[in-house]
Amino acid sequence: MKVIVIGCTHAGTAAVTNIKEKYPESEVVVYEKNDNLSFLSCGIALNVGKVIDTTEKLFYSSPENLQSIGIKTNMKHEVLDIDFDNKKISVKNLLTCEVFEDTYDKLVLTLGSWPIVPNFEGGKLDNIVLCKNYDHAKDIIKRSENAKNVVVIGAGYIGVELAEAFEMQGKNTILIDAEERIMAKYLDKEFTDIAETEFKNKGVKLILGQKVQKFEGSNKVYKVKTDQDEFEADLVVLCIGFAPNTKLVQGKLDTLPNGAIIIDEYMRTSAKDVFAAGDCCVVKFNPAKDTRYIPLATNAVRMGTLIGKNLVNPTIKYMGTQGTSGIKIYDQCIASTGLTEEVAKNTSDFDVDSAIVRDNYRPEFMPTFEEATLKLIFDKNSRKILGGQIISKTDLTQYMNTLSVVIQNEMTIEELAMTDFFFQPHFNKPWSLLNLAALKAL
Repeated sequence: MKVIVIGCTHAGTAAVTNIKEKYPESEVVVYEKNDNLSFLSCGIALNVGKVIDTTEKLFYSSPENLQSIGIKTNMKHEVLDIDFDNKKISVKNLLTCEVFEDTYDKLVLTLGSWPIVPNFEGGKLDNIVLCKNYDHAKDIIKRSENAKNVVVIGAGYIGVELAEAFEMQGKNTILIDAEERIMAKYLDKEFTDIAETEFKNKGVKLILGQKVQKFEGSNKVYKVKTDQDEFEADLVVLCIGFAPNTKLVQGKLDTLPNGAIIIDEYMRTSAKDVFAAGDCCVVKFNPAKDTRYIPLATNAVRMGTLIGKNLVNPTIKYMGTQGTSGIKIYDQCIASTGLTEEVAKNTSDFDVDSAIVRDNYRPEFMPTFEEATLKLIFDKNSRKILGGQIISKTDLTQYMNTLSVVIQNEMTIEELAMTDFFFQPHFNKPWSLLNLAALKAL
């Protein structure tokens, strides 16, 4: 059995290692446009902020590692076309410009995503950069060395983390977003208010509810103009969002309007013997019982692993995702899962309510303790929990992993209120914060 894998970051790396483990006699061939694989882009901000001293530490595998277990890795090779009917691909060697064909028995598409780059006036000026891969990371760090005024456009997780990192390096940092709040997709106002205060206290300028219109400069950018104001900039980082990198299969496979490949619960696409995983795909979003585009490394590694399990026979179903995520902003440890209250209220299927608890995470007789804020979102009709968020200066983010399981298993407020959690004064109180929030909802 010959398996060709196109693209090899998180989903691709997980797929090939699991395929080779389960089918050691198979021929596994990787085609990757870059000269590296398995790069953890979520660590770029840590590298910029010098929490991590070298960019190379953000790799967790390499072409050599995969070759050592019998996988043929063709780096700097771009797949130009796929003939699904005849099971063959056209490939270009980017080093020699040679174009050749290859054939497969099974094809794995782990094409990933690419940053959204609007067609801004002045967008081609120097020192306007993206934040996605290894080359971007090195470019950002190099260009930021001599930059005084840094503008980050997009206040999702990546933009927020970069803004913190630049401020920690002594840069005059501006964070711009068209939304009225930072991280609006992931957190409700009670939580973003705290995070925004952290930034303001550190001197980061938050420009919210404004849309970038154009960039000005001669060769290099020196000004960012929004629909309301203008800001000096020596370096601009675009963190507006991501789109599936699926031009290769456009019109050939079933996709969402944005290009995300539609897959079934066994990672199979609409073409026979063709599988897909990671940021190029849809995911089953359990809280809303629909399919969505949610590019996360956690989704990618699970889906890539499932391809290895289901390559020959459908064996293990994809359980879907709650979109669980976490972030640390200065001293604040934040995590969320499922739907926010704001998003849930815009989903007509739910009669949404919420409950918030603010309590010290462990008994006050302990030498130290910190306040935590935890919120539950639920449907008043079904009583099922739809989402939750937590914030504290103590790392309590694992509560949202627990709540992710609660949502996945469609538990109700009543069930969560009486769920058994341990008590030990070093760690918590007799009633877990999750219990308390559910009891308050009752």
